[in-house]
Amino acid sequence: MKQEWKVERLEDLPAVVFDVIQALGPHRKMALYGEMGAGKTTFVKAFCATLGIEGEAVSPTFSLINTYDYRSKEGKRQFLHHLDLYRLSRAEEALDIGIEDVLYDDSYCLIEWPQVVEAYLPSDCVRLHIIQTEDQSRLIRWMD
Repeated sequence: MKQEWKVERLEDLPAVVFDVIQALGPHRKMALYGEMGAGKTTFVKAFCATLGIEGEAVSPTFSLINTYDYRSKEGKRQFLHHLDLYRLSRAEEALDIGIEDVLYDDSYCLIEWPQVVEAYLPSDCVRLHIIQTEDQSRLIRWMD
């Protein structure tokens, strides 16, 4: 599947995130690619808000993993894991923090800077590329 969404203004992001969630279907793991400042963390914050997670999501740059809970439409307690692997240089470091636990559960897992753990990503992991354009808008591309 190959899809693309354009975010011209920050105010457009919630609608785009809603569309992305609809397109995900049963997929729960997402690898987020993009240059520094492209908007990966901003995307995650909007994703969390769309799910109804209370409070603002913060970047786990130093903690590496933040876990948030929310209620599904049916009222079931669910979880979202947000990982920022920018500071890691080897996959073993990710394994040491228990990345396999969050990659293979039934929760959402959004990973910024996933390159170091490519070999460990589930086969159904969705790869989203966030690209800053010359006009300062963003393109969000779903790549197979």
